[in-house]
Amino acid sequence: MVKAEHTEQQKRLDSDLLLILGITLFVLGIFMTFNRQIVSVFTDPSLPVLIRVGFAAVFQFGLSGLGITFVTLLRKESFLSYGLQKKGLLVSVLLCIACFAPYGFFLVLTHQVTSYVPFQSVITTQEILASNFPINFIGMLITATAWGFFEGFNYVVISDKINKRYPSTNKFLNWGAISCAVICILIHGAVGVTLEGVIEMVTILLIIYGMLLVKEKTGNAWGCVVLFILFWNAF
Repeated sequence: MVKAEHTEQQKRLDSDLLLILGITLFVLGIFMTFNRQIVSVFTDPSLPVLIRVGFAAVFQFGLSGLGITFVTLLRKESFLSYGLQKKGLLVSVLLCIACFAPYGFFLVLTHQVTSYVPFQSVITTQEILASNFPINFIGMLITATAWGFFEGFNYVVISDKINKRYPSTNKFLNWGAISCAVICILIHGAVGVTLEGVIEMVTILLIIYGMLLVKEKTGNAWGCVVLFILFWNAF
């Protein structure tokens, strides 16, 4: 009886992961097919900035939030069940920031840090910040949700489902964290070839693997979210 139930759970988790992958690849296919048109809308200064950031946020959410949102709704799961809680929040945030430190030092040592502004690598951020209230507030809320919350939380949900499907008895061998770290490297094209590139790749791996390990140990996912909101696109 237990074996049958476990098999059903494995099938469900397999379906969840395939759905997330399928939805993400579908959105990615649309984005790659119409990349020139999408980018032209996003960068068109004749359009209101809120329309542009909202338009781009739809695709960003499609890539890093639609899959997990669809699956959690399908399974009637709450986001809160994945560690969005008060308990362990401060420890989670501090440890996740520590996971970012090696990459931060790398950026400083390679003279890639010129300023710090959350989401400054998102094209519309500077324009949003220069806008009047409530445009600046709404624009940054959209940006923080699509490029911050969902990009960080996406890894949490995927990692959790991988770990449930392929549990490890080794406390430092976390298949979900390893898989998500590799996915991050591939998505952002950070595969190192030169020595500097290899060091950058390793530090990024440490961010994703480390923050997901922190989530597993603390049971709190806010550290992963805060890291992406405050640091990921900030330099």
